Amino acid sequence: MVVKKRGQVWVETVTYTLIAFVMIGLVLSFARPKIEEMQDKVIIEQSVSMLKEIDQTIQEVGEGEIGNKRKIEVTIKKGSLEIFPEDNNLSFKIESRYLYSEPGQEYQEGNLKIITVEKGKYNDLTINMTIDSSLYDLEYQGGEDKKIITKSPNPYNFFISKKQGTPAIINFEVE
Repeated sequence: MVVKKRGQVWVETVTYTLIAFVMIGLVLSFARPKIEEMQDKVIIEQSVSMLKEIDQTIQEVGEGEIGNKRKIEVTIKKGSLEIFPEDNNLSFKIESRYLYSEPGQEYQEGNLKIITVEKGKYNDLTINMTIDSSLYDLEYQGGEDKKIITKSPNPYNFFISKKQGTPAIINFEVE
């Protein structure tokens, strides 16, 4: 009789442990997407601030004298920043679960244009943020080559300078 009770205790222990693991798994399956969405929201808001700072610096350098040079520290935690000298714009793209703006609708804050694009059924989104600097001719390290800057644990040092030309040439250098 004692042997049966011991076996029953072990079966109950294993059963309750499995039930606890299933409950924890269910809670995590609902909580994790919300946590990721909140993290994406913070990163997107920081990225918008970063792009506004870059745009403000471009404006300040562009209005200054030739040879004017400024340094900005840029941290990219997720996504990528692309410099398109031939189109005279900068673009930041990020994959996200957070719905920053209405999908397909262009949202504008100053020179910053933001559009959210749906990728799939399960709230997979791409958020594109673009700074249009059509007043200036953009260059990357003195040329017209496109540059893609990806996430990094360390901040990048951006040097933005003004060169002579019509329209004024704004040069980007990245360290």
